[in-house]
Amino acid sequence: ESARGHGLEPPRAVVLFGPPGTGKTTFARAIASRLGWPFVEIYPSRLATDHGGLALALRDTFESIGRLERVAVFIDEVEEIAPARTFPPAGEPGRGSHGVVNEMLKIIPAFRERDSRLLICATNSIRSLDPAFLRPGRFDYLIPVGPPDEDARLAMWTRLVARADRSDVDVNKLVAASNSLTPADMSLCAQTAAQRAFERDALAADSGGVRGATTTEYLDAISAMRPTVTSEAVVAFREDIELFSRT
Repeated sequence: ESARGHGLEPPRAVVLFGPPGTGKTTFARAIASRLGWPFVEIYPSRLATDHGGLALALRDTFESIGRLERVAVFIDEVEEIAPARTFPPAGEPGRGSHGVVNEMLKIIPAFRERDSRLLICATNSIRSLDPAFLRPGRFDYLIPVGPPDEDARLAMWTRLVARADRSDVDVNKLVAASNSLTPADMSLCAQTAAQRAFERDALAADSGGVRGATTTEYLDAISAMRPTVTSEAVVAFREDIELFSRT
């Protein structure tokens, strides 16, 4: 209501794009939580592909979702249902994903008709999506979700470290050392350090009463981590931001 007072229409459909492991699904769940709406996740690979195929399965799924008063719908790996179409020479029938993409192009406008709905799609490869699928009028925002910045890493490491009893971990050192890591990478590093601390204490005659990984154990886990997002992927992601971002 406040937004409309400024002439602003709330978004009804957004695309989150970025490298794998950067937290797009978590972002989508957080949006639904903030709104207080039911969160429905659609898995394209799990939809029935018989009795009319994927296009019919999508139509039936969205018809069922339409019975909800308010809902946030999340489709991960949306490139499975909206890949860029290749058009055959004149007079030849279209093949492959044309029917599925066309069905999605019909579904989105109908989905957008009510205020209390939000469609969130996520992809690791926005370049592979059909241009008609992404155009304004279907999706309001195309939002890049990349590796976390310093403030985000501080928040994440603070939460990860707080799981253990130890209170003397230098979180700022972990933040500085994990510049190239995704949230998934950081979570794995935290578990690796916790495992090492657990093994150390299990073998020690006296653990000293302090449980949890030390700063050094966290740093060792970070240094041994092979980042999910390569430098080449970061370059490609920055190019995608320039080419596709709409916020």
